Amino acid sequence: MFETSKDIITSNSINQEEIAALNKRYKPLSARERIAQLYEDFKEDDVMLTSSFAATSAFLLKLVSEANNKQTVFFIDTGYHFDDTLQYKAYLTEKYGLTVKSIQALKEEHEFTTKDQTWTKNPDFCCSINKVKPLDAIKQRYTVWMSGLMKWQSDHRASLDIFEERNGILKFYPLLDISKETRDAYIAEHNLPFHPLVAKGYHSIGCKHCTVPGEDRNGRWNNNPKTECGLHL
Repeated sequence: MFETSKDIITSNSINQEEIAALNKRYKPLSARERIAQLYEDFKEDDVMLTSSFAATSAFLLKLVSEANNKQTVFFIDTGYHFDDTLQYKAYLTEKYGLTVKSIQALKEEHEFTTKDQTWTKNPDFCCSINKVKPLDAIKQRYTVWMSGLMKWQSDHRASLDIFEERNGILKFYPLLDISKETRDAYIAEHNLPFHPLVAKGYHSIGCKHCTVPGEDRNGRWNNNPKTECGLHL
């Protein structure tokens, strides 16, 4: 099945047999090897990479920049990010020579959530407007969606596999089975920059209205059972 490259899976030919074969093939590889292999198996134009430029986003972005420095990085600009996040995004963009494109909600829909303070009463709806819908508008152009989820971050993420089909797109998590200790050791070895708020006790960083200091993802949507914004559900 994998004797040829660049045409293994297209947007019209995702099936469970091929996904199982990809998982079997990629599982023994390191994160660096998985990302390099992705660009052997898929066309660059078929790959969508997203980054929240949050706590330790430098980990994935450094690996991708080394494998393919032409890869576009999509940043969902909710309009509610901490200033520190925007500064961190600018710093990593320059440091790794990234091509970053921001996507946003429709102006009138975003303004509604601001006036309504939707995050205080229906955070799922606020995330849907400001995160999920803007990405939905572009993701049909791509075959593979790469992101930096890791199993230890939440119960939902612990149930994922390296490749999964979700709503017509093939999701790729090259860091999925990397432990927190391995991640932190890599960050220390390569002197990667943390998000500035990590030093203040923030370990998962989203919008400023819904993020407080806390371990792992415990500081997200504080006092709410919500653990995901909806992008990866």
